[in-house]
Order: sequence, then C-alpha cells, then structure tokens
Amino acid sequence: MLQLSDLTPDSFARLVSLEGDRSFQRRLMEMGFLPGTRVHMIRRVPLGGLIELEVRCCRVTLRLSEAARVQVALG
Repeated sequence: MLQLSDLTPDSFARLVSLEGDRSFQRRLMEMGFLPGTRVHMIRRVPLGGLIELEVRCCRVTLRLSEAARVQVALG
C-alpha cells in the first residue's frame, strides 16, 4: 500500500483509508475522498509542497503532509 504523496504525476490510484484526526478525515470525505474512489494525480507544485489531484471530476490541491495520511492502492 502507498501513500497518496508517493504517487507520480499522471498516475491513478484507488483510495484505501484515511488516517489522522476525525476533523481531517471528515473534511476529506466531504470533498469526495471515500474508500474505493479513483484518484488521478495531476501534478506536483514545486513551491510549497503541494499536489494537484482529480477526485470525482473535481480538482483538489493538498499539502504533501496531508497526502501522506491517505493510503492508496495503484490501479
């Protein structure tokens, strides 16, 4: 299992689980980060340690520290 922060640009993965406190998990789930959801890693933003993702036809930007709390499986 990988962390969301480990993905390379233009790769796809399925969400497995969310770690961290309840408020963090709830915030991500409200944005569509649910187990089994397909995620497309668009790009890494070089300044600021951000990644851009596409989840359920929406673009979302997360900090690398936040993405490290999301477990994914390739595919």
